[in-house]
Amino acid sequence: MAIEITDANFEEQVLKSDKPVIIDFWAEWCGPCRMVGPIVQEIGDDYAEKAIVGKVNVDENPGVTAKFGIRNIPTILFFKNGEVVDKQVGAVPKQILAGKLEAIL
Repeated sequence: MAIEITDANFEEQVLKSDKPVIIDFWAEWCGPCRMVGPIVQEIGDDYAEKAIVGKVNVDENPGVTAKFGIRNIPTILFFKNGEVVDKQVGAVPKQILAGKLEAIL
């Protein structure tokens, strides 16, 4: 399951996490985001014990979106120890996202 990440809870949920974190930056109106959304949910289920998987609605959370320079969506950022360690822009198959997560576990 993916949790909702907001400007208000970003620091607590992502930067202070002791597990790797994947954040999907998306918007309701974004077609490719709707393709990636279910994949992100599946990864959240598959890695529930090992990682935190979250989603940031870019329209509702401009602070976090601007902080990481998100200009294209979907953009998925991979965090470890509060730092961005990998990035994926655009819709990709599940195995690519899972592979990037495996690399930081």
